[in-house]
Amino acid sequence: MARNGAAVPDDSMPVASKVALLRQPGLYPDHPRDVEVVETHMSWVFLTRDYAYKLKKPVRYDYLDFRTLAARQYYCTEEVRLNRRLAGSVYLDVVPMVLEPGGTARFGGKGAVVDWLVKMRRLPADRMLDKALSQGTATQEDARAVATRLGEFYMTLPPAPVTVDEYRGRLRRDIDDCERELSNPAFAQPVALVREVCLAQRRLLAQDPSRFDQRVKEGRIVEAHGDLRPEHICLAPPLAIIDCLEFSRQFRTLDTANEIGFLALECERLGDSDFARVLIGTYRDVTGDRPDAALLHFYQSCSACLRAKITVWHLREAIYRDSPKWPERARCYLRLAEQHMQACAQAYSHEGVIPPAVR
Repeated sequence: MARNGAAVPDDSMPVASKVALLRQPGLYPDHPRDVEVVETHMSWVFLTRDYAYKLKKPVRYDYLDFRTLAARQYYCTEEVRLNRRLAGSVYLDVVPMVLEPGGTARFGGKGAVVDWLVKMRRLPADRMLDKALSQGTATQEDARAVATRLGEFYMTLPPAPVTVDEYRGRLRRDIDDCERELSNPAFAQPVALVREVCLAQRRLLAQDPSRFDQRVKEGRIVEAHGDLRPEHICLAPPLAIIDCLEFSRQFRTLDTANEIGFLALECERLGDSDFARVLIGTYRDVTGDRPDAALLHFYQSCSACLRAKITVWHLREAIYRDSPKWPERARCYLRLAEQHMQACAQAYSHEGVIPPAVR
């Protein structure tokens, strides 16, 4: 990793000034003709022909705090360390953005470090899984390759140090938090549906704890990826899975069946249920883990509610507030949450047991 090359780090430069400098092609050692800029909730990404440079925003949310230069350096280092597990050829280094005594900005060298960036190899946009699913070019062989890579990765991970009570308590808190947020009238969601689905999830968790306790006892709760969406998977060889949740060990610690189920849910949302089915089947074959259908559907229902919550949070920002895209997408996730709880009930009926939660 690159280390601080300045005597005293400098966190006084305004963010807008940093972004303006990073838009300039002359700053980059590969001398690009132009720089493409992508802004997200938590970062700016600056794309040259061959590389991507990620600058973390100095923001604070309930679940992260990037406001100090030291924090951003730490989480840049964590991002590289964690993502090299599934994308070793993509995550290249943590680089300092330095302001030299004459006022010239560059990566590395003498001067005050004004910020830190993650340097990555740029991936082909048309080979990201979300694009491939939307364009109908993703194959079942791709699904098997992704699930095999993930399954092999999961089998290398040690069990997380969590008790059965802690694990069920965390699931319960997540359900309660989703219900509270999605019931906020400002987000214009179907509150009756939110409450119905979350009630069913809570009751199932309370009435059938042994399914969840068994996952803990089998060591299936691990420090995994935490945000396994199709847009984070590049199918171009070598297959790369990027953008894990570097800022929260708690969020990336989950049941491996929950994580693969979430990816399958996202593939379903993008219109490819066959791809989702092959993902689950290959995961089972590679790992030998056989999560039952009721458990998978429960996890997918909870994941859909979580994505609905994160989606409506866009409405807190002025630039998204008047867009109909985010409320409608959240409603789509809630419909999926309802469908998967209904499928959970059907799975129970096939077992000959129908708990009151999902009748």
